[in-house]
Amino acid sequence: MSTYSIKDLEQLSGIKAHTLRIWEQRYHFICPKRTETNIRFYDDDDLKLVLNVALLKDNGYKISKIAAMSREQMHDEIHNVTVKNTHFPDQIHGLTLAMIDMDEDRFEKLMATNVLKMGFEKTMIHIIYPFLSKLGILWQTGSISPAQEHFICNLIRQKLVVAIDGQFASSAETIQKYLVYLPEGELYELSLLFMTYIIKARKNKVVYLGQNMLLEDIKSVYEVHKPDVILTSFTSYPPIDQVQDYVDTLSHTFPKTIILLSGYHIVSQPIQTEDHVEIIYTVDQLINFVDAHSFVSSARYE
Repeated sequence: MSTYSIKDLEQLSGIKAHTLRIWEQRYHFICPKRTETNIRFYDDDDLKLVLNVALLKDNGYKISKIAAMSREQMHDEIHNVTVKNTHFPDQIHGLTLAMIDMDEDRFEKLMATNVLKMGFEKTMIHIIYPFLSKLGILWQTGSISPAQEHFICNLIRQKLVVAIDGQFASSAETIQKYLVYLPEGELYELSLLFMTYIIKARKNKVVYLGQNMLLEDIKSVYEVHKPDVILTSFTSYPPIDQVQDYVDTLSHTFPKTIILLSGYHIVSQPIQTEDHVEIIYTVDQLINFVDAHSFVSSARYE
């Protein structure tokens, strides 16, 4: 069982630590435990309770009414909110609970409901992507365990792989060719997989190399496939102070190819780029780029 500080509860629920302490004193529905050295901590049940309270409060329930609910009543109300509501924050909250509980059934139901309502791409853009941003903060602050993070990321990865496999265009239909990879040391693949889905869904061919690729190997693949576009992402590697050097090397190695760069280590600092290099800050920006270049490429062959 994991343990959490009151700061962890604040990070995960969005409820200020000061407010949580007031609720403890006034309503007594969460009771911190104490270590042998008298340090307060909370367990998984406390965290799930606070998350549920946060969701109900965001949906108009008064805290006094929530505090009077039994656990069974609260569970029923939470089910009604997350199933019926299409509000994105509620769905993200549901994902957070599925991660904390490592509840695959809940994840599957949430994904299936939202994909049915608005399609896979919009589910990813409006729910999964914001959740992954939240997940990154929780991971960096140590608010979730490696097991919880791996559990939810692997479920999302499975959905992405299946969705990518479902996108197929014949050689005659293919518009442009993208070479997609992560640099040496970079292992965070989910964003890259979704970008691959976006590209393939618009009838482009993708040469997907995945994680931890040496630049020398990229050069070898480039010589075989001659892609129109190279796409890569920097979330944790190279180290942030080495990113500019890597970008310069990449730009000079492939001077006649469009290069798209994304990821935290790119967007969080001022990166100097050549004219054929573009930084992708948002999913919408990537979609606009792919759509625009698909149109140009299609027109070229008409």
